[in-house]
Amino acid sequence: MNDQNQSSLNPNGVKRVASLKQFSRLIRKTFIAFVMKVFVHPVVAFAKRFKNASVQTKIAHVIMGFGNFTRKQIIKGVLYLVFQIGFLFVLITSPEVNRTPIGFKAIGNFFTLGTEEGDIFNPTDNSMLMLLFGVITFGILFGFWMLYNSNIKSSINLDLELASGKKPNTFKQDLASLLDERFHITMLTPTFIGVATFTLLPTLFMILIAFTNFDANVTPGQQLFEWVGFRNFAGIFGGTGEIAVRFWPVLSWTMTWAFFATFSNYIAGILLALLINKKTIKLKKLWRTIFIMTIAIPQFVSLLAVRNLLSEFGPINGMLLNLGVIDNPIRFLSTATNALTPRVTVLVINLWVGIPYTMLMTSGILMNVPQDLYEAATVDGANKRQLFRHITVPYIIFVTTPYLITSFVGNITSFNIIFLLTGGGPSLKAGYVAGSTDLLVTWLYKLTIDNNEYNIGSVVAIMTFIITATGTLLSYRKSKAYKEEEAFQ
Repeated sequence: MNDQNQSSLNPNGVKRVASLKQFSRLIRKTFIAFVMKVFVHPVVAFAKRFKNASVQTKIAHVIMGFGNFTRKQIIKGVLYLVFQIGFLFVLITSPEVNRTPIGFKAIGNFFTLGTEEGDIFNPTDNSMLMLLFGVITFGILFGFWMLYNSNIKSSINLDLELASGKKPNTFKQDLASLLDERFHITMLTPTFIGVATFTLLPTLFMILIAFTNFDANVTPGQQLFEWVGFRNFAGIFGGTGEIAVRFWPVLSWTMTWAFFATFSNYIAGILLALLINKKTIKLKKLWRTIFIMTIAIPQFVSLLAVRNLLSEFGPINGMLLNLGVIDNPIRFLSTATNALTPRVTVLVINLWVGIPYTMLMTSGILMNVPQDLYEAATVDGANKRQLFRHITVPYIIFVTTPYLITSFVGNITSFNIIFLLTGGGPSLKAGYVAGSTDLLVTWLYKLTIDNNEYNIGSVVAIMTFIITATGTLLSYRKSKAYKEEEAFQ
C-alpha cells in the first residue's frame, strides 16, 4: 500500500527508475552482443570451418601453403611458406637494431619501455625505440595474420573448386587474373601497404606517446620513460599548470577562427560570384582571372609579403604616418599590445586567400543550375528575388555543403596563415607557450618542435583529431547533401 502511494505521489521517481532499468538492460545487451560478435562467433566459425575442411586445409592451418603444394600450385605455396618462415625467424630470433630487438622480445619491451637504467659501463635502455619497435612488431603480426587468413582462404577455395570438378588455376593464370578481373587488388595492395607503413603505424606511435611521460626532461637513450595512463589528459582537463590554463582559451579561439574564417570566405565568395555572373557585368573572364591570380601565387609568398606590408615599420604604416592618419605605427600582428587586433587582421587577410576558391566553385555551380527550374518558376509568376531565394540559394547551399564542412575542418587545422603571419603571437605574460593567436596546430608545433613536450603535444593532436572528425561526421550526416543525395540529379 505504501509503495502504491509513493508511486502515485512520485511519478517522476518511478519513471527515472524505469529509465535506469531500461538503460541497464541496453548496456547488458550491447555488451553481450559485442562479446558474441568479437569473440564467440569467430571461434565458432573457425571451428566449423576447420571441421568441414579437407586434410590439406587442416594442415595448412599449421604449415602455410600446404593446401597449394598438394594442388600443384607450387609457386604460390612456396611464397606462403617463405612468409611464414621469415615471420617465425624475426619473431623468435628478435634481431636487434641499435641494441633494441624487433620480434617477440619487442612485445615485452613494449609493455615495460625498458628496465635498465644504465651506468658508465652499461647504456640505458632506449624507451623510444622500444615503443617504436613494439608498434612495428604489432604491425608485422597484423600483416602476418592477413597473409595467414589468405592462405586458409586459398586452400578452402581449392577444396570447393575440386569438389565442383573445376581445375585449379595455375600461377600464370592467377597472375593474369590480377591484371584483369582482380586488377583492383593489384592496385590497392601497394596503396594499403604504404598507408599502413607511413600513416597508420606512425599515427599509432604518436597516439601512444600521449600515454607516457616522454617530455623535455627525458632524453631517449639516457633516461627511461614509462606508461602513465590518462594522466596527461587529466592534466589538461583538470590540472592547474600552464597546459591546463591555456588549453581552453586556445580551443575556443581555434573554433572561433574556424567559424569566422569559413563563413566569411563562403559568403563573400558567393556574393562575388553572383556579382561577376550578372548579365550586365562585362569582361567576366578577366575578373575571374584577376581573382584566380591569388590562387596561382604560392600561399606562403602572399602571406610573407602581407606580413612585411603590415609590419610596424612597413609601407602601410609609413603611408598612414605620412598622410597624418595616425601618430604612431599600428601593430597589426605579432607585436600588438592586445589580442583583438591581430585576430581581426588574420581574419581579414584570410579573405584574400580564401575568397577566390569559393568564387570559382560557385561560378561553376551558377552556370549549371537547371534553367528549366527558372522557367517553370517564372511561368508560375515568381519574380527575380523569389527565384534567387528559392532556387539559386538552395541549389548553391546543397552543392557546396560538403565543401563548407571540409573548409571548416581545414581552418581548424590551418597552420600556414597563423604561423607565417603572427607565429602565434602576441606572446602572453608568465612565459606561456601558446600566444594570443595560436591555434591547436600551431600550439602543437611549439610544444613538440620548440619545447620537446611530446606527450602533451600528442594529447593536443588527439583532441584536435577528435574535434575535427566528430564535427565532420555529425555535420555532414545531418546536412541535406547527405540526406537528399538524389534531390538535384
